[in-house]
Amino acid sequence: MARHLVTSALPYINGIKHLGNMVGSMLPADVYSRYLRQRGHDVLYICATDEHGTPAELAAKAAGMSVAEFCAQAHDAQKAVYDGFELAFDHFGRSSSHQNVEITQHFARKLWENGFIEERAISQVYSPVDGRFLPDRYVEGTCPHCGYDKARGDQCENCTRVLDPTDLLEPRSAISGSTELEIRETKHLFLLQSRLQHEVEAWVARHEADWPQLSSSIARKWLTEGLHDRAITRDLDWGVPVPADTWPELAAEGKVFYVWFDAPIEYIGATKEWADAAPDGETRDWKSWWYEADDTVRYTQFMAKDNVPFHTVMFPATELGVREPWKKVDVVKGFNWLTYYGGKFSTSQKRGIFTDAALETLPADYWRYFLIANAPESDDSSFTWEHFAATVNKDLADTLGNFVNRVLSFSRKRFGDEVPAGATAGEAEARLGEEIARLLTEYEEHMDTLQYRKAAAALRALWSAGNSYLEEKAPWLEIKTNPDGAALTLRTAMNLIHLYAIVSEPLIPTSAAAMRGAFALEADTATWVTPEEAKSLTTIQPGTPFTVPPVLFAKITDEDLESYRERFGGSDA
Repeated sequence: MARHLVTSALPYINGIKHLGNMVGSMLPADVYSRYLRQRGHDVLYICATDEHGTPAELAAKAAGMSVAEFCAQAHDAQKAVYDGFELAFDHFGRSSSHQNVEITQHFARKLWENGFIEERAISQVYSPVDGRFLPDRYVEGTCPHCGYDKARGDQCENCTRVLDPTDLLEPRSAISGSTELEIRETKHLFLLQSRLQHEVEAWVARHEADWPQLSSSIARKWLTEGLHDRAITRDLDWGVPVPADTWPELAAEGKVFYVWFDAPIEYIGATKEWADAAPDGETRDWKSWWYEADDTVRYTQFMAKDNVPFHTVMFPATELGVREPWKKVDVVKGFNWLTYYGGKFSTSQKRGIFTDAALETLPADYWRYFLIANAPESDDSSFTWEHFAATVNKDLADTLGNFVNRVLSFSRKRFGDEVPAGATAGEAEARLGEEIARLLTEYEEHMDTLQYRKAAAALRALWSAGNSYLEEKAPWLEIKTNPDGAALTLRTAMNLIHLYAIVSEPLIPTSAAAMRGAFALEADTATWVTPEEAKSLTTIQPGTPFTVPPVLFAKITDEDLESYRERFGGSDA
């Protein structure tokens, strides 16, 4: 049994996230974690809210709250939404935790001792109106590369280029809007990434064969352009403090570490949070997942493409520089953008469908399945209500939901509330078993290699195979001349329902539980069905009581579509 560490990019604390965030990180990580657990692996899925930096301060200011109070409430609000999406984190932590503070400061001290951090005087934007230095995200302006007029001082949301505040054209304060900005000198700590360039290149070369092309190409682009020394401290009231025992002057000035320095370290910090939260009588060894774990742990990260550089280049540089055996990522699964009618989802601009509104509109499984089946892997993918409705109606309502309802309702009507016995399995059942085994093998291969669209297509094909079998055998006709044959068909189809419940659980856990719960099995402990086991389709034995669950998936009507477009916007969004 392998040990798998899974992390997804930390969602910013400044508000509920949109569907693009969900499909680009947390949902595929959850699907993979669920799948691995079902296959018998030891899995630890870690995530947390990213609570430092200017987004937190600006959002708290807008809400009229202290940053600490805002972050505590926002963390709970985000966690409630993720619970609604059935995200099965082992721990969902907070980057403001004392565990992350301690580990981040430890990393900084080690980097300093090893000559990879340097104190430098730099020119920084100062706002006389606000009476303070402005960290990167407190400065907004026009991107010099693409002309986007709402670029931030750390990164352009439009073209994803990393920026410095002084790069922006027509800069303004994000606090007051003042354009009366000055450049003054101040001191900050710099991570000397240039000294680690060759080590990072060698590390990427050893690992990129296991990464999707998107991740490796982004990493290579950054390395080709050359790693630059970057400031890792900011002038903020909220963040991981620069330790006074190492940098007393900077600590006295209230410097904190840059959010992109401490946020990846929170993967480790949140794992320690998980260990420290162990109930009485349980011991959790957090360090075995992270320290001297290269040969014992398989580490997979999930994130959208704007986060890929930080996890394929910047954080590995940090880990290499501490000169300690911390676990580095094995696979970086990067995703392109999910767009909304061709335009970008945007948290800051409130454009698109946000996860809380999604759950208020339809159950989580509708969203989970659609997003995975249309994951933006090789290219950007577009969300439209028309495409969403067509997918839900065809795949979930017609192919899977209708199959379950037809089989169980017809069997109860003709044979009662127990699984009928009927004839011995014949040639049609043997062919079906071979087809199910083949498709299940495909499904496993795609899940193992993190190819989500292909995995969803293989799962859909599994569901379709049951419908094809049902149409071939036509038990509603068969029962008129061969009741035992009809009973065999229905019993076989019920075994398919049970198989579907097990293998569909990573994508649609609530519906899978409803399918599995339809059968009153005394000991239903199976976590997976192997392709060889799938050939027999004999788990559900004659005489097993069953119930007909409520409709699994309601079709989305034209009236529903009209109301959704009215609420969220349509083609002109």
